Amino acid sequence: MWKSTEGNPVLLLQELPQRRIDEILADNELMMKIDCVYQLFKDYMAEAPDTSKPSIAYFSMEYGLTNVLKIYSGGLGVLAGDYLKEASDSNVDLTAVGFLYRYGYFTQTLAMDGQQIANYEPQNFTTLPLEQVMEGTNQPFVLEVPYPGRTVYAHVWKVSVGRVPLYLMDTDIPENSEWDRSITHQLYGGDWENRMKQEYLLGIGGILLLNKLGIKQQVYHCNEGHAALINVQRLVDYIHNEKLDFNEALEVVRASSLYTVHTPVPAGHDYFEESLFGKYMSEFPDKLGISWQDFIDMGRTNPGTPEKFCMSTFALNTCQEANGVSYLHGIVSRKMFAPVWKGYFPEELHVGYVTNGVHLPTWMATEWKKYCERTFDRNFLDDQSNKAIWDPIRNVPDGEIWEIRKALKNKLIEYIKNQYRDNWLKNQGDPSKVITLMEKINPGALLIGFGRRFATYKRAHLLFTDLDRLAKIVNNDKCPIQFVFTGKAHPADGGGQGLIKHIVEISRRPEFLGKILFLENYDMRLARRLISGVDIWLNTPTRPLEASGTSGEKAEMNGVLNFSVLDGWWYEGYKEGAGWALTSQRTYDNQQYQDQLDAATIYHLLEDEIIPLYFAKNSKGYSPEWIQYIKNSMSQIAPEYTMKRMLDDYVARFYSKLAVRAARLEKSDFAEAREIAAWKREVADHWNEFEVESFDYQDDAAHPTVGEEYDIRIVIDRKGLKSMLGVEIVYTKENPENHQTELVTVAPFTLKKEVGSKLYFELHKKAAVYGHMRVGFRVYPVNPKLPHRMDFAYVRWIQP
Repeated sequence: MWKSTEGNPVLLLQELPQRRIDEILADNELMMKIDCVYQLFKDYMAEAPDTSKPSIAYFSMEYGLTNVLKIYSGGLGVLAGDYLKEASDSNVDLTAVGFLYRYGYFTQTLAMDGQQIANYEPQNFTTLPLEQVMEGTNQPFVLEVPYPGRTVYAHVWKVSVGRVPLYLMDTDIPENSEWDRSITHQLYGGDWENRMKQEYLLGIGGILLLNKLGIKQQVYHCNEGHAALINVQRLVDYIHNEKLDFNEALEVVRASSLYTVHTPVPAGHDYFEESLFGKYMSEFPDKLGISWQDFIDMGRTNPGTPEKFCMSTFALNTCQEANGVSYLHGIVSRKMFAPVWKGYFPEELHVGYVTNGVHLPTWMATEWKKYCERTFDRNFLDDQSNKAIWDPIRNVPDGEIWEIRKALKNKLIEYIKNQYRDNWLKNQGDPSKVITLMEKINPGALLIGFGRRFATYKRAHLLFTDLDRLAKIVNNDKCPIQFVFTGKAHPADGGGQGLIKHIVEISRRPEFLGKILFLENYDMRLARRLISGVDIWLNTPTRPLEASGTSGEKAEMNGVLNFSVLDGWWYEGYKEGAGWALTSQRTYDNQQYQDQLDAATIYHLLEDEIIPLYFAKNSKGYSPEWIQYIKNSMSQIAPEYTMKRMLDDYVARFYSKLAVRAARLEKSDFAEAREIAAWKREVADHWNEFEVESFDYQDDAAHPTVGEEYDIRIVIDRKGLKSMLGVEIVYTKENPENHQTELVTVAPFTLKKEVGSKLYFELHKKAAVYGHMRVGFRVYPVNPKLPHRMDFAYVRWIQP
């Protein structure tokens, strides 16, 4: 019954016959076990939140907690779900907000020809592990969200993710029109207007929900730009309740807000036409006390132009902090967002990073967890990102690791045979082919897995660039190798769907039958089996478009080796002798040529390194060298990519400093917020008034000889501007490959004296770089109470 209910505990209990329930209750031994487990649960839940860590409100369009609750599509949602689980384990006071989708994300089936079919299956909320929020005389809690010209009503459901509450809004109720009931029907479904309605509900409705529940947190975290409108409602609340003006309220909201970007791909950022955005947001400028032009310009890279309103840009303009999801993605994000802060180079921006991790208790197989508890320390989960705890795995017998890997591989193979036999019979048409295919799944083969969202930039096709060479690789009887592919393409992504069809067609060719498998409907159940059961996890994205990726990290926790492009998390994680990598450097600008080169590299590494290493087996049936790779991987890489490390990084790099500064700005009736807002107004009003009175500049400072010393003196008359100013010399040069201007170095001037409105600056510098460079001089306002320069990115370039 557990299998037939897909692991749904609520549905299992509903379908359990009364006879069986009576038997369980009369079984003293079983009831003692249940009581023991329940006591462990109660002890876990009774622990109070860790008050040394800030409280968090977390907003996301999707959460991947379990395959039973279909409110996720892929990596972004699973990451958010893992985050809530770790917040619970780490005793963080976190409250999350999202949607309870009637149809969720689609279930994938394949037609006879390999074409993806998207099936949207309704969820019966009464059979899911959640509870409806009630109020008053046991009536459903109803959230009223003012939309233009009408009110949209939402029921609210609570999912208890351990100690963390996740509140989900549901508009599919009789109080709403059919037009509005569909707001929470599908994840990433419908047209742009439906997306606008969803993001309005998540942002505006999400804050109204927390208000009605009486929940106020120290930090507000937007997981992607979908949630950016939370800051609109927060601004309205501060203006209405605290009597702040717009600029004062913006200081307070910004100081407590974090925006996490998950993709450098343009399609991952939502842009709305002004007419559509205005249809839903036109009433807010009056509430904020600003003009429509000022409001919509907050979502434009170039204010005053007819650009679409970008949720990501609005998030950047209303959040003090922003971050990418890996070291490399942080660099890519700074380049992507640089136009928002004109006058600064990408390297100077405040956009940081936290590399994604995975919730180890969810993704590490039971066999490994039990083994680690015996080998490391029974409490290793409490300190799972500590490399010293993992180090003993280097000294365990090779045979023990091999036995675990064999057991997990056999589990995967049995799962494939049991779960996909019926589907293959339906899609293959010829039962004899299905029987042959089942027989060809070889537990002794080197098994390589690939599971991704099928977007074209993820390059699932790369392995199939040279089919003749691939056929030779997979048909070597002495060194059998098999590939397992799985993944969904967005229903509107024809290119991604075409890739799936192409792979399915290849897998049915005689030379690849049983050697290349495509498993439909990639979800958390299949992911858990796949990432623990294969020998290698393959990942081949177009660099640098993989923001982070987490499936390979899940594989790491199970002794599965990664073979990936040096992009996303693997750019940081790769260690020689613990996996394999394709270089991060581009050889060709032409992507087709680059794909061909990368494919040739994959074949070469498989033929000359990976396959020989795996099949260098001893008399006990395994390769000691392969086991050494596993030991290296688990001891050197796995501890770095746990969700615990990721959450600790968020607390250290962002949450703590946001909470401290936000509390300071709110003290004494928002005195500091009012002070900073007044200072910014004064600077903005008088910025164009200051003048350069004198500029003592040596021409050779632009072309210095290494070691040569030079002096520059500048006198600025602030005139009516009261603010202190800073001056910098900025050296840049042109990159000969892409002809882009790149920052070389920046050196600040020293303020020598201040006489009335005049500021006397000097720079004494010894040249440390050489070559032809461009030089510029940048003036900026100075206020030590700002968190960083991008908080008020006024810049004027001056000339000698």
